[in-house]
Amino acid sequence: MLPDYPFATPPAAGETFEVSPGIHWLRMPLPFALNHINLWLLEDDAGWTIVDTGFALDTVKECWQGVLSRLTTTAHGGKIVRIIVTHFHPDHLGLAAWLQERTGAPVCMTVGEYLTAHAVWHEVGGHGNQPMLRQFRAHGLDADRCAALERRSGGYNRGVPSLPTHYQRLFDGDQMAIGGHHWQVRIGFGHSPEHAALYCAELGVLISGDMLLPKISTNVSVFAVTPLADSLGDYLQSIDHYRELPAETLVLPSHGLPFYGIENRVNALHAHHQERLQVLEEHCTTPRSAAELLMTLFSRDLDTHQTMFAMGEAIAHLNRLEHAGRLLRVEDAHGLVRFVRRQAAASPT
Repeated sequence: MLPDYPFATPPAAGETFEVSPGIHWLRMPLPFALNHINLWLLEDDAGWTIVDTGFALDTVKECWQGVLSRLTTTAHGGKIVRIIVTHFHPDHLGLAAWLQERTGAPVCMTVGEYLTAHAVWHEVGGHGNQPMLRQFRAHGLDADRCAALERRSGGYNRGVPSLPTHYQRLFDGDQMAIGGHHWQVRIGFGHSPEHAALYCAELGVLISGDMLLPKISTNVSVFAVTPLADSLGDYLQSIDHYRELPAETLVLPSHGLPFYGIENRVNALHAHHQERLQVLEEHCTTPRSAAELLMTLFSRDLDTHQTMFAMGEAIAHLNRLEHAGRLLRVEDAHGLVRFVRRQAAASPT
């Protein structure tokens, strides 16, 4: 069953649209094939709460300047009381420090997202372009595509030109009073280290960030710093917790349109990933690398940006099959990692 979309048309860039009492929808441009991100303004008793900030583009800054200017005409004089960042990815964190400097509002994040942002930005502790390239080479990505990825070095810092140097830490289950309502922090895993979604039972609204999207499947990758992680298992377990929310919950995602039908969407995502896992397993009757399986997972041509996500996602699916005991990881003398069905590996040659 397809999600139910109560709002057929998104707001124009830099404009706002009220989707529920005190909850305003903004949409900002992105410089990728996925060309937009949804941001949210929550009206508070003392001012406004911003949820996510957009990618650091001049056009996005101009949009924010217009929004902040218009907010000065509201009853609260445009005061920003907090900036909540769901996770460290540049389309969400990109302008947090810039907005913090302009407004004086504290940035609120989980510790996993805050520290990962700093590690990625400074390329320390196993994070950064070079560890990623070593991981992708080990999983069979060819020299040309690795070279194209190397030329993209510094992409994170372009999207996040500066980082907050202090923040307020969010914990799973935290209750935040915003606009006379209670918002619960719900942490999920798999897409990022400690992604924070926000749920208001009184309004029947879930701000899902990237954990639950209406049409596309959330990217779930394995990163070089945690090469054996079961990121896909973590993600599927996380979204299962959304099943406990009422069926009439309005989901406000970071990409796509707001929607109803939370349990059906969780079921569809499970079915999608199970189908992909089955296909991958069937293609591993002989040892195959993640790079060799890219066309199995993604039948379309991939640009360099998409290749980065596709490799991470291919490794995540193969790791899930390994954790489930369906594939065996084999590494040759040159460090090339491949996966093979356990039955095939055990069969006599």
